[in-house]
Amino acid sequence: MISVLIADDQEMVRVGFRMILEKQQDITVVADVADGVQAVTKARELQPDVCLLDIRMPGLDGLEVTKRLSGSTKVVVVTTFDLDEYVHTALENGASGFLTKDAGPALLVEAVRAAAQGNALISPQVTVRMLEHFSRPAEKPDTGQLTAREQDVVREVARGLTNQEIAAALYLSLSTVKTHLASVQGKLGVRNRVEIASWAWRAGLVNS
Repeated sequence: MISVLIADDQEMVRVGFRMILEKQQDITVVADVADGVQAVTKARELQPDVCLLDIRMPGLDGLEVTKRLSGSTKVVVVTTFDLDEYVHTALENGASGFLTKDAGPALLVEAVRAAAQGNALISPQVTVRMLEHFSRPAEKPDTGQLTAREQDVVREVARGLTNQEIAAALYLSLSTVKTHLASVQGKLGVRNRVEIASWAWRAGLVNS
């Protein structure tokens, strides 16, 4: 079972998320809280696999909570506000995903499962715009360390595709896609799909 903690200052949102997640046989909600201080306290007490955090909360905002929980609990930020600076800060602080609240139940469930598995997911409607924000480095990373096929896979990750979608687009098996991604993470020294996508944009692998 994937254990989840929900933190949002709106009770209706917490109730809605709980209903969506607890319909899944492999997910259980261990707590829901209304502010950032309780989120940190409960996360450290219960050690859930994934925390769903709103950004604007009393006490501590979701960005600060993400930073404090980084390395101990996977975090998916779920917010009404998909501002560039929020996304950038959330990912820099260690978030494993970023969704807008209108992303829909299926994507919420997928993001929780992805985070629990060590992957990451960003709402498709904000992926390109957000990651393009990272494409203006002082120096472009060297793409030569990746094979041509690995670059193909990385390019599709940066476009927001899932592993299954990448496999279909590139006519590869799912296991081959996963092998390529594992190799890419090792070569680039990155932790998850978000960092792979960020690297792809900075390296200029994705056309805007």
